[in-house]
Amino acid sequence: MNLAEQVFQKLSVHGLKLATAESCTGGMVAVAITNIAGSSAIFDRGFVTYSNEAKSDMLSVPPDMILEFGAVSEEVARAMAEGALKHSAADISVAITGIAGPGGGSAEKPVGLVHFAVATRDVTEAKVQLFGSLTRNEIRERAVHFALDMVLTLEISTTEFTRL
Repeated sequence: MNLAEQVFQKLSVHGLKLATAESCTGGMVAVAITNIAGSSAIFDRGFVTYSNEAKSDMLSVPPDMILEFGAVSEEVARAMAEGALKHSAADISVAITGIAGPGGGSAEKPVGLVHFAVATRDVTEAKVQLFGSLTRNEIRERAVHFALDMVLTLEISTTEFTRL
């Protein structure tokens, strides 16, 4: 069973819905989930917010936050995940924003830098990964895997969500 199928099974058992907010992966997490027959039982919607304007328009990420911290930042990843919950009927959301390359990196924010956030109605957790000198597709694939793993390792109880 692949990671997306494990997420599907876990959310199905608990009757929970997922939303995705993706930038550098361009909807690849949503595709991984919706490739599974019956995924409508756990997948509410996906937001592909590649541009800064889309992040603000679709997910209510404050433009000032993007200007202050940059689109690739923990703050924006958190706001994306929280915005996905706000604009959906999901119980859990996962957000990804990063630099997949080969261009667009800097000394401060190199190619391969990806910020992630998982949010529930009660808590938001963010993580960052630097995938290093990989190809664009490898960075995006690893980001999808990492995001699905964040959802999978979310400990689910009947009253609250906590991290393992």
